[in-house]
Amino acid sequence: MTTEHLVPDDLRELYHVREWRNATGILATACPDEWEEIVDVLRTFRLLRSEVQAAGKNRSPISRQLDSAFYQLGWKETQFNTAIKVDDVEYASPTHKVDCFKGKVALEMEWNNKDPFFDRDLNNFRLLFDLRAIDVGVIITRSTELQGIFNSLGKGASYGASTTHHTKLWPKVEGGGGGGCPILTFAITPKLYIDDGQPTAATVKQMPLVDPDEDAEA
Repeated sequence: MTTEHLVPDDLRELYHVREWRNATGILATACPDEWEEIVDVLRTFRLLRSEVQAAGKNRSPISRQLDSAFYQLGWKETQFNTAIKVDDVEYASPTHKVDCFKGKVALEMEWNNKDPFFDRDLNNFRLLFDLRAIDVGVIITRSTELQGIFNSLGKGASYGASTTHHTKLWPKVEGGGGGGCPILTFAITPKLYIDDGQPTAATVKQMPLVDPDEDAEA
């Protein structure tokens, strides 16, 4: 029996939800403050046409909308300094950065990267869980059904089948890609889409120049 029923009904209407190893129950009981903030951010989020059409540089405005909402609540992008020690010799083994981290919850936003980024995220969750740095991992991505909206906006070519969408993620989770780490995933569905018109100059201005050290587009 899973604990997905602990995800509020309104969120299960707006997102495709899937959990691994009772992640929702762990969030609700062991990390209640972080869980409440995740629920609040996901309830507030809307997928805007202007942001879909403005995307295309490094990190999309969709990812930045979600990240900034978490950062305002005290979540932080975090890289853990981990190492392996053999006798008296220590070998640095740094993890990949986690988009948002608070308490013992790691959260990744994968809007439009290549799908191997899911493997990286899940392996990172596995390692951090085994090291007792986190209790649960969360991934927010897009649903495959959004492709119809992208096609209608002339953006279909920007969102290929080999990029990060939910039908690429779930087989990796259920195949044990995250090891023993409890994982909860949310996929943004067309029910969150709002046609707010073409991107304005202000929306485009928010898009920063490409940072070579940042993911191509998350």
